[in-house]
Formats: sequence, C-alpha cells, structure tokens
Amino acid sequence: MIVLEKTMKNYYLIVANLLVFLLFSSCSVTDDEIINEERQDVIIISNNNEEQDNSSTPVLEALELFDMPYGDHPKQVFDIYLPNGRSSASTKAVILIHGGGWRGGDKSNMEEDIHFFRTVHPDYAIFNFNYVLAVASEHKAFPNQYLDIQLAIEKITAYSEFFQVKPEFALLGRSAGAHLAMMYDSVYDTLDQVKFVANIVGPSDLTDPYYLQDPDFDEVYEILIDESQFPENSDPLALNSPALVANEDTSPILSFYGNQDPLVPITNAHTLDQALLEVSNEYILNIYDGGHGNNWSDFDQQDLRNQIDLYLNDFLPIE
Repeated sequence: MIVLEKTMKNYYLIVANLLVFLLFSSCSVTDDEIINEERQDVIIISNNNEEQDNSSTPVLEALELFDMPYGDHPKQVFDIYLPNGRSSASTKAVILIHGGGWRGGDKSNMEEDIHFFRTVHPDYAIFNFNYVLAVASEHKAFPNQYLDIQLAIEKITAYSEFFQVKPEFALLGRSAGAHLAMMYDSVYDTLDQVKFVANIVGPSDLTDPYYLQDPDFDEVYEILIDESQFPENSDPLALNSPALVANEDTSPILSFYGNQDPLVPITNAHTLDQALLEVSNEYILNIYDGGHGNNWSDFDQQDLRNQIDLYLNDFLPIE
C-alpha cells in the first residue's frame, strides 16, 4: 500500500493529478482511494494532523503501475516503475524493449534488467513495454513496431508532469528489441529525446549474406516488412538496417555482441562499428565470447552492467 500524505495546500494539486490518472488508467474510484484493478494497490490521500512546513515540497513515494495502455491495441501496454522522490526537473527514464524475433517475446523477459536498474540506479524511472508482434500478413513488424515506440514515448511525454519524469530517455533493447531501439533513434527520434541506446545483440544489417542465404529468409521477409510503407524502388532491407541508416543525429550507441552468436552474425557488429565510425558518433563496441547473450561469462555480464553505468552517468545523468 502506498500512502501519499499532503497538506491542504497541496490537496487540489493531488486531486487534479488523480483525475489525470483516472483518465489514463481507467481505474475505479471511491471518495478517498484509487484502486488499480490489476495490482489492487491503494493510494490514500490523507491530511497530516501534525504541524508541517507548508512551504516544503512533498516527496513523492515510489509507485508501480502495470499493463498501463499507451495505445488501443491490447499489446500496446507498459509497466511503469517510478522512483521515490522523483521530480519532472531531474528524474529521467529508461525504456526497456524485449526481443523475440519481432514475432514473439514479452516485456516479462526483461525482469533481470528491471532488477538491475531498480537496485543499482533507483533514481531512474523505468518503462518496460510491449509492442504489437508481427503476425503473417495481418500485421507487419516494420515500420509498425517503430511507431509503437513512438506512441509510447509520446504518451510518457504527454503525462510527464503527472509521472514527474523529465522526458529524456535511454533505450535498452535486447536482440530484436535492440534493432527496434536503434532504428527508432536514428529515424524517428526527431525531438532528440533519446540520449543513448544500449544495444544488446541487435541485428544491425538485414542485407548481410548470413540472412539472405537462410532458406527461410523469404518467408520471414514477408512477415516483417510492409513494402507499401517504403519508397518505391528502394531497398526495404537497407532502410530497416540500423547500420545503414545511421547518421549524424544518431545518439551514442553502446553495443554488445557474442562472437559465436547463431542468430546475429558477428559481421553485423563490425558493420555497425564501421558505420558509426563514419558518422563520427560516440559509441563503444564490445564483443564477448559466446552466443546470443545467454551464455556470456559472469565477468562479461558484470562488464556490460558497468558500461551501462558509465553511459547513464555520461549521457543521461540525474541532475
């Protein structure tokens, strides 16, 4: 149970914020409490009878919200972890993007990353979100999944005062999620809200012969790419390859790859490395012994976390 105690001076501000919360989450309400239907968490407004300094700014308690909608599709939901003592002037956010080959996976796969940020970097807000998965001819991955990220960021930005979060972000993606994060940053982040991307085994070059020679590639291509959304006579594979669309506006990218990855060839790591070198972006490429991130040594896993620490401090510091 989360209790928010306020003086009467702040009462009307709280009520206004709770009305916004109601519009956003469609929770039920009584006279003195708001109940999240998924979590059954209770937020109580009460007046403290003890004397307080009315000029002091109240400290917001940590808050968790689950399966909050950012769009109309059932998959367009995110889990929100808001830190204690947050402020829209200083609290920034990490957005987590799960993998699964663009056709599978779920935000629940990011539990280890959530634990890392909440324990080591507790002053950051975390948004862990699902996107609409690609399904045969019904729903293509590209560009729809980039647009899901855009919609989620627009929602966070619109409610930034309610969340008390400054709309500046780090994107951390794994596998397909890392591909989506890099593509969003280079092509769709026109307001420069993304300050860096942590890319963990993300496909960076879909034109790589490793993919083109796969006997199942044509079938996968049909599921992933909506050709009608890209210019006629263009190469949709190139236009959906982070290494091939990197430009001077691309944010710093911190990359991690395995040298024996059966899903993302090490050539993708080197292609991305060369592309970022040519556009003079700040970036770091790490290559570990092992496969798709699931069998790296404890030492390498700790090194990954240490480097994320450095990037947070350099590019998304809590001010």
